Amino acid sequence: MSDVNADDWVSSGHRPMGFPEFVIVIASIMALNPLAMDMMLPALPNIGAAFQIPIANHLQLVLSTFLVGFGAGQFVMGPLSDRFGRRPVLLGGMAVYAVASVLAVAAPSFETLLLARALQGLGTSATRVIATSIVRDCYVGRRMASVMSLAMMVFIAVPVVAPSFGQAVLLVTAWRGIFVVLMLYGLLALAWCVLRLPETLPESERRSLAPADVLSAFRQTVTNRQTIGYATAAGSVIGALFAYVFCAQQVFSGIYHLGHYFPLAFAAIAAGTAIAGFLNARLVGRLGMRVISHGALMLYTAVAGVMLLTESLGVLPLSLFMALSALMMFSFGMMIANFTALAMEPQGHIAGTASSLYGSITTLIGIAVGMAIGQSFDGTLLPFSVGFFLSTLAALAIVLVGRLFKPHHRPAI
Repeated sequence: MSDVNADDWVSSGHRPMGFPEFVIVIASIMALNPLAMDMMLPALPNIGAAFQIPIANHLQLVLSTFLVGFGAGQFVMGPLSDRFGRRPVLLGGMAVYAVASVLAVAAPSFETLLLARALQGLGTSATRVIATSIVRDCYVGRRMASVMSLAMMVFIAVPVVAPSFGQAVLLVTAWRGIFVVLMLYGLLALAWCVLRLPETLPESERRSLAPADVLSAFRQTVTNRQTIGYATAAGSVIGALFAYVFCAQQVFSGIYHLGHYFPLAFAAIAAGTAIAGFLNARLVGRLGMRVISHGALMLYTAVAGVMLLTESLGVLPLSLFMALSALMMFSFGMMIANFTALAMEPQGHIAGTASSLYGSITTLIGIAVGMAIGQSFDGTLLPFSVGFFLSTLAALAIVLVGRLFKPHHRPAI
């Protein structure tokens, strides 16, 4: 499994697509989310000037409102996809995303823009849930983790280039042009899915939308120790990542005075996650999901501790901050695909609902943590360093207390 043989890995569930095309399509629809997030970073000061927003921290709402729609939408996308199939829910969500992009282009006020961002998040909630469900429909176990890692490698490359892409758009047009680009990308991905992506959930495996059945599926998800443990742990580490993204423009431009070079610094740091996705796909079959993700969580904790210590001592120059942030991204990349696969592993019979609830839990925890840290930004890195360290310790405690370091086997009945 350290080397992926595409011919051996093709699942009948996604034919006529071959393995490479399947991974690229999954990555492309997942990329709608980070593209809509990170292309906006260079435009935040422009949006603030256009709508006369006096407090810089309020501009973080352009990012956090998007994530609220993304997190809340996932509650319903999974049950809908378990009932009606993956394709109609996916295509409907992508259509909402395109319409929301048009609304953002025409937004006459900051409040309308935030509404459009929430609708964009709602649309991408379908892409995130359905992508995970489709992979779970077609693959299981370490094979699923490797497929997710390959998709994540392409998906995570988006944050590397998205701020630079957004900056390039701003060189030729106003900030609204970014939403035009997002709309065009969404329509292209939608057309590809319409033409090539098959339905992966057979009629015989679809579930009722009766409230009792939906609640039963939710109960099975949240009462499974492995699923809920990795979901809450993932939410904690995602919270630190969200905080980093929320504050990135203020940190690099306000503290380190990088100006237009901010996208380059952001890209250099984000590259660590793409490298991690590639390495994880190569190593997960040999070492296993737990060994890799738990080792990465320990590295994540160590990085958080060093960042807090150096910031407290007043010795956190740009070079050290970038090195620590790159290690943070690298360890995150080694964790997140494996945490997702481990959480979904026991939920094959309710993959859509479980993916929906998993995504909502991780995103909403992440938003709460990320906003708490981001809104406490005071012109220094101390609030971020403290929040990063505490949220990481919480994730480690969840894994330890939940005894997730050892595989969980249900007793034979």
